[in-house]
Amino acid sequence: MAAFMDGLTIEVFGNGQDAVGNTMNDGNIIIHGHAGDVIGYGMRGGSIYIKDSVGYRVGIHMKEYKDKVPVIVIGGNAGDFLGEYMAGGCIIVLNLKNDEDIVGEYCGTGMHGGVIYLRGDVEDYKLGKEVIKEEIDDRDYVFIQKYVENFCQYFDYDFQKIMDHSFVKLYPIGKRPYGNMYA
Repeated sequence: MAAFMDGLTIEVFGNGQDAVGNTMNDGNIIIHGHAGDVIGYGMRGGSIYIKDSVGYRVGIHMKEYKDKVPVIVIGGNAGDFLGEYMAGGCIIVLNLKNDEDIVGEYCGTGMHGGVIYLRGDVEDYKLGKEVIKEEIDDRDYVFIQKYVENFCQYFDYDFQKIMDHSFVKLYPIGKRPYGNMYA
């Protein structure tokens, strides 16, 4: 659904399939349920809001394009390889039910751009070796506030309850972690 989307708004009153927002350029997707694997693959603009959890490899190869910053906001948790090879953009995982680990293993593997925000903490062994973890600062708080406000508006959550919790951010150590492997 919404492959190559460029400027529309799609609202799904149910669950989303695999590969929602593949190579999305602009617009908004709002999913009132869970979503499958590979959400936002190659996404380069627009926003995807998912009320509940997502599967594996969400945000793989996301990248910014010109003035566009792709954003995925997940209300539940995420499976393995979240943000794999991410080159730009932002993923926010809220883990609102707090009933499982916030992310699976290999989070941020190959990441060389962008940022992942997690509401709560993640054990270091679940992170790819290419990322650094630290608590958010005031600039991060201001940045994610807009997207969390949208999430709360779409899904009828209390903004302050969500934001009255600690967040960490994951960002890449370098810009081309596998550059030495290519000619």
